[in-house]
Amino acid sequence: MYSKINRAAAYIQSFYHNKIDLAIVLGSGLGPLADEIENPIIIDYKDIPNFPTSSLVGHAGQLIIGTLAGKTVLAMKGRFHYYEGHDMETVVLPIRVFKKLGIENLILTNACGGIREDLNPGQIMLITDHIGFYCPSPLRGPNYDEFGPRFKDMTEVYSKKIGAIALDVAKNNNISLAKGVYAFFKGPMYESPAEILAYKALGADTVGMSTVPEAIVARHCGMTTLGISLITNKAAGLGNSELSHSEVVEAANAAEKNLVTLVTGIVKEW
Repeated sequence: MYSKINRAAAYIQSFYHNKIDLAIVLGSGLGPLADEIENPIIIDYKDIPNFPTSSLVGHAGQLIIGTLAGKTVLAMKGRFHYYEGHDMETVVLPIRVFKKLGIENLILTNACGGIREDLNPGQIMLITDHIGFYCPSPLRGPNYDEFGPRFKDMTEVYSKKIGAIALDVAKNNNISLAKGVYAFFKGPMYESPAEILAYKALGADTVGMSTVPEAIVARHCGMTTLGISLITNKAAGLGNSELSHSEVVEAANAAEKNLVTLVTGIVKEW
Protein backbone atom coordinates (compact mmCIF):
# COMPACT_ATOMS: atom_id res chain seq x y z
CA MET A 1 0.00 0.00 0.00
CA TYR A 2 2.86 2.40 0.72
CA SER A 3 4.12 1.74 -2.80
CA LYS A 4 0.68 2.44 -4.29
CA ILE A 5 0.36 5.69 -2.33
CA ASN A 6 3.87 6.84 -3.23
CA ARG A 7 3.47 6.09 -6.94
CA ALA A 8 0.15 7.91 -7.17
CA ALA A 9 1.51 10.92 -5.27
CA ALA A 10 4.65 11.06 -7.41
CA TYR A 11 2.55 11.03 -10.60
CA ILE A 12 0.38 13.91 -9.37
CA GLN A 13 3.50 15.85 -8.33
CA SER A 14 4.84 15.50 -11.86
CA PHE A 15 2.02 17.88 -12.86
CA TYR A 16 2.10 20.12 -9.79
CA HIS A 17 4.64 20.06 -6.97
CA ASN A 18 3.88 23.22 -5.00
CA LYS A 19 1.86 23.46 -1.78
CA ILE A 20 -1.85 22.58 -2.00
CA ASP A 21 -3.99 24.24 0.67
CA LEU A 22 -7.06 22.06 0.56
CA ALA A 23 -8.62 18.98 -1.09
CA ILE A 24 -12.30 18.68 -2.01
CA VAL A 25 -14.13 15.42 -2.77
CA LEU A 26 -17.17 16.04 -4.94
CA GLY A 27 -20.12 13.65 -4.68
CA SER A 28 -22.87 12.65 -7.11
CA GLY A 29 -24.03 15.57 -9.23
CA LEU A 30 -21.74 18.02 -7.41
CA GLY A 31 -19.02 18.05 -10.07
CA PRO A 32 -19.96 21.51 -11.43
CA LEU A 33 -18.18 23.07 -8.47
CA ALA A 34 -14.93 22.04 -10.14
CA ASP A 35 -15.77 24.38 -13.03
CA GLU A 36 -15.12 27.30 -10.68
CA ILE A 37 -11.45 26.36 -10.27
CA GLU A 38 -9.19 28.79 -12.13
CA ASN A 39 -6.14 27.79 -14.19
CA PRO A 40 -7.01 24.11 -13.83
CA ILE A 41 -4.60 21.24 -14.25
CA ILE A 42 -6.73 18.20 -15.09
CA ILE A 43 -5.51 14.66 -14.44
CA ASP A 44 -7.66 11.67 -15.43
CA TYR A 45 -7.99 8.92 -12.83
CA LYS A 46 -7.21 6.33 -15.50
CA ASP A 47 -3.71 7.79 -15.83
CA ILE A 48 -2.90 7.87 -12.10
CA PRO A 49 -1.13 4.70 -10.90
CA ASN A 50 -3.46 2.51 -8.81
CA PHE A 51 -6.48 4.81 -9.19
CA PRO A 52 -9.55 2.96 -10.49
CA THR A 53 -11.99 4.76 -12.75
CA SER A 54 -15.49 5.74 -11.67
CA SER A 55 -18.27 4.38 -13.88
CA LEU A 56 -21.09 6.14 -12.02
CA VAL A 57 -23.22 8.82 -13.67
CA GLY A 58 -22.31 12.18 -12.13
CA HIS A 59 -18.72 11.13 -11.37
CA ALA A 60 -16.30 12.35 -14.06
CA GLY A 61 -13.15 10.64 -12.77
CA GLN A 62 -10.73 13.56 -12.71
CA LEU A 63 -8.40 15.34 -10.32
CA ILE A 64 -8.39 19.09 -10.85
CA ILE A 65 -5.68 21.30 -9.34
CA GLY A 66 -6.00 25.08 -9.47
CA THR A 67 -7.11 28.20 -7.63
CA LEU A 68 -10.43 28.72 -5.84
CA ALA A 69 -11.14 31.80 -3.73
CA GLY A 70 -7.45 32.59 -3.58
CA LYS A 71 -6.43 29.13 -2.32
CA THR A 72 -4.70 26.30 -4.16
CA VAL A 73 -7.11 23.38 -4.18
CA LEU A 74 -7.22 19.83 -5.45
CA ALA A 75 -10.73 18.68 -6.37
CA MET A 76 -11.63 15.05 -6.76
CA LYS A 77 -14.40 15.04 -9.36
CA GLY A 78 -15.98 11.69 -8.58
CA ARG A 79 -15.08 9.25 -5.82
CA PHE A 80 -14.72 5.49 -5.35
CA HIS A 81 -17.47 3.58 -3.57
CA TYR A 82 -17.46 0.31 -1.66
CA TYR A 83 -20.55 -0.80 -3.60
CA GLU A 84 -18.66 -0.59 -6.90
CA GLY A 85 -16.66 -3.61 -5.78
CA HIS A 86 -13.61 -1.78 -4.47
CA ASP A 87 -12.09 -2.86 -1.19
CA MET A 88 -11.86 -0.26 1.53
CA GLU A 89 -8.15 0.38 0.95
CA THR A 90 -8.99 1.47 -2.59
CA VAL A 91 -11.96 3.57 -1.49
CA VAL A 92 -9.76 5.61 0.84
CA LEU A 93 -6.56 5.55 -1.24
CA PRO A 94 -7.01 9.14 -2.46
CA ILE A 95 -7.17 10.48 1.10
CA ARG A 96 -3.83 8.92 1.97
CA VAL A 97 -2.41 10.21 -1.31
CA PHE A 98 -3.61 13.71 -0.39
CA LYS A 99 -1.84 13.43 2.95
CA LYS A 100 1.31 12.24 1.18
CA LEU A 101 1.08 15.38 -0.97
CA GLY A 102 1.15 17.44 2.22
CA ILE A 103 -2.53 18.43 2.16
CA GLU A 104 -3.85 19.00 5.68
CA ASN A 105 -7.40 20.25 4.98
CA LEU A 106 -10.29 18.35 3.41
CA ILE A 107 -13.88 19.03 2.36
CA LEU A 108 -16.06 15.95 1.79
CA THR A 109 -19.35 16.41 -0.03
CA ASN A 110 -22.09 13.94 -0.83
CA ALA A 111 -25.63 13.56 -2.09
CA CYS A 112 -27.82 11.70 0.39
CA GLY A 113 -31.31 10.85 1.57
CA GLY A 114 -33.05 12.89 4.25
CA ILE A 115 -34.45 11.12 7.30
CA ARG A 116 -35.23 14.03 9.61
CA GLU A 117 -38.53 15.71 8.73
CA ASP A 118 -37.03 19.11 7.85
CA LEU A 119 -34.36 17.65 5.55
CA ASN A 120 -36.05 17.74 2.16
CA PRO A 121 -34.61 17.66 -1.39
CA GLY A 122 -32.46 20.74 -2.05
CA GLN A 123 -31.52 21.28 1.61
CA ILE A 124 -27.80 21.49 2.40
CA MET A 125 -26.58 20.01 5.69
CA LEU A 126 -23.38 20.44 7.67
CA ILE A 127 -22.26 17.03 8.95
CA THR A 128 -21.61 17.26 12.67
CA ASP A 129 -20.97 13.53 13.21
CA HIS A 130 -21.60 10.17 11.57
CA ILE A 131 -22.84 6.66 12.24
CA GLY A 132 -20.72 4.02 10.52
CA PHE A 133 -22.03 0.71 11.84
CA TYR A 134 -22.55 -0.60 8.30
CA CYS A 135 -19.11 0.62 7.20
CA PRO A 136 -16.27 -1.95 7.05
CA SER A 137 -13.39 -0.31 8.90
CA PRO A 138 -10.93 1.37 6.51
CA LEU A 139 -8.31 1.09 9.29
CA ARG A 140 -8.60 -2.70 9.53
CA GLY A 141 -5.38 -4.66 9.03
CA PRO A 142 -1.78 -3.54 9.53
CA ASN A 143 -1.58 0.05 10.75
CA TYR A 144 0.10 2.57 8.47
CA ASP A 145 2.26 4.20 11.11
CA GLU A 146 3.41 6.93 8.73
CA PHE A 147 -0.13 8.30 8.68
CA GLY A 148 -1.48 7.78 12.19
CA PRO A 149 -1.66 5.61 15.34
CA ARG A 150 -3.16 2.14 15.65
CA PHE A 151 -6.07 3.36 17.77
CA LYS A 152 -7.28 6.81 16.71
CA ASP A 153 -9.78 8.92 18.66
CA MET A 154 -12.93 9.75 16.67
CA THR A 155 -14.44 12.34 19.01
CA GLU A 156 -14.20 15.17 16.48
CA VAL A 157 -14.00 13.73 12.98
CA TYR A 158 -15.58 16.87 11.51
CA SER A 159 -13.95 20.12 12.62
CA LYS A 160 -16.17 22.25 14.85
CA LYS A 161 -14.05 25.31 14.04
CA ILE A 162 -14.50 24.98 10.28
CA GLY A 163 -18.14 24.04 10.80
CA ALA A 164 -18.67 27.38 12.50
CA ILE A 165 -17.09 29.11 9.49
CA ALA A 166 -19.46 27.22 7.20
CA LEU A 167 -22.49 28.37 9.20
CA ASP A 168 -21.30 31.99 9.04
CA VAL A 169 -20.75 31.79 5.27
CA ALA A 170 -24.22 30.32 4.82
CA LYS A 171 -25.81 33.04 6.96
CA ASN A 172 -23.99 35.83 5.10
CA ASN A 173 -25.17 34.46 1.75
CA ASN A 174 -28.76 33.68 2.81
CA ILE A 175 -28.23 29.95 2.28
CA SER A 176 -30.15 27.53 4.47
CA LEU A 177 -27.57 25.24 6.12
CA ALA A 178 -28.92 22.61 8.51
CA LYS A 179 -26.82 20.52 10.90
CA GLY A 180 -27.05 16.79 11.43
CA VAL A 181 -25.67 13.28 11.63
CA TYR A 182 -24.86 11.31 8.48
CA ALA A 183 -25.19 7.51 8.46
CA PHE A 184 -23.37 5.15 6.09
CA PHE A 185 -25.08 2.39 4.11
CA LYS A 186 -23.14 -0.11 1.98
CA GLY A 187 -25.39 0.01 -1.10
CA PRO A 188 -25.79 -0.10 -4.00
CA MET A 189 -29.43 -0.86 -3.18
CA TYR A 190 -31.21 1.88 -1.31
CA GLU A 191 -32.17 1.22 2.29
CA SER A 192 -35.42 -0.52 3.17
CA PRO A 193 -38.06 1.47 5.08
CA ALA A 194 -37.39 -0.69 8.17
CA GLU A 195 -33.67 0.10 7.97
CA ILE A 196 -34.45 3.82 7.75
CA LEU A 197 -36.62 3.57 10.88
CA ALA A 198 -33.72 1.81 12.62
CA TYR A 199 -31.29 4.54 11.56
CA LYS A 200 -33.72 7.19 12.79
CA ALA A 201 -33.94 5.49 16.18
CA LEU A 202 -30.13 5.47 16.33
CA GLY A 203 -30.00 9.23 15.78
CA ALA A 204 -29.25 9.51 12.06
CA ASP A 205 -30.56 12.54 10.17
CA THR A 206 -29.40 11.52 6.69
CA VAL A 207 -28.15 8.37 5.00
CA GLY A 208 -25.77 7.77 2.10
CA MET A 209 -23.17 5.44 0.60
CA SER A 210 -19.92 7.41 0.95
CA THR A 211 -17.99 9.92 3.08
CA VAL A 212 -17.64 7.93 6.31
CA PRO A 213 -14.67 5.77 5.15
CA GLU A 214 -12.86 8.85 3.83
CA ALA A 215 -13.61 10.87 6.97
CA ILE A 216 -12.27 8.10 9.22
CA VAL A 217 -9.01 7.88 7.28
CA ALA A 218 -8.66 11.66 7.15
CA ARG A 219 -9.04 11.73 10.93
CA HIS A 220 -6.47 8.94 11.25
CA CYS A 221 -4.11 11.05 9.10
CA GLY A 222 -4.63 14.12 11.29
CA MET A 223 -6.39 16.12 8.59
CA THR A 224 -8.90 18.88 9.35
CA THR A 225 -12.19 17.79 7.77
CA LEU A 226 -15.48 19.44 6.88
CA GLY A 227 -18.46 17.39 5.70
CA ILE A 228 -21.33 18.76 3.62
CA SER A 229 -24.39 16.81 2.50
CA LEU A 230 -26.91 17.77 -0.14
CA ILE A 231 -30.31 16.21 0.46
CA THR A 232 -31.48 14.93 -2.91
CA ASN A 233 -34.39 12.71 -1.86
CA LYS A 234 -36.36 11.57 1.15
CA ALA A 235 -35.07 8.26 2.50
CA ALA A 236 -36.92 5.01 1.73
CA GLY A 237 -40.48 4.90 3.05
CA LEU A 238 -40.57 8.65 3.74
CA GLY A 239 -41.35 9.91 0.24
CA ASN A 240 -44.08 9.33 -2.31
CA SER A 241 -42.10 7.49 -4.99
CA GLU A 242 -39.41 4.89 -5.56
CA LEU A 243 -35.82 6.12 -5.26
CA SER A 244 -33.62 6.53 -8.35
CA HIS A 245 -30.10 7.77 -9.06
CA SER A 246 -31.34 10.12 -11.79
CA GLU A 247 -33.44 11.84 -9.11
CA VAL A 248 -30.29 12.33 -7.05
CA VAL A 249 -28.37 13.93 -9.92
CA GLU A 250 -31.33 16.14 -10.87
CA ALA A 251 -31.73 17.49 -7.33
CA ALA A 252 -27.99 18.09 -7.05
CA ASN A 253 -27.99 20.09 -10.26
CA ALA A 254 -30.87 22.22 -8.99
CA ALA A 255 -28.94 23.14 -5.82
CA GLU A 256 -25.69 23.79 -7.69
CA LYS A 257 -25.64 27.57 -7.24
CA ASN A 258 -26.00 27.49 -3.46
CA LEU A 259 -23.41 24.74 -3.11
CA VAL A 260 -20.87 26.58 -5.23
CA THR A 261 -21.41 29.78 -3.25
CA LEU A 262 -21.17 27.98 0.08
CA VAL A 263 -18.04 25.94 -0.65
CA THR A 264 -16.28 28.85 -2.33
CA GLY A 265 -16.98 31.04 0.69
CA ILE A 266 -15.73 28.36 3.08
CA VAL A 267 -12.50 27.93 1.11
CA LYS A 268 -11.97 31.70 1.18
CA GLU A 269 -12.40 31.89 4.98
CA TRP A 270 -10.56 28.61 5.85
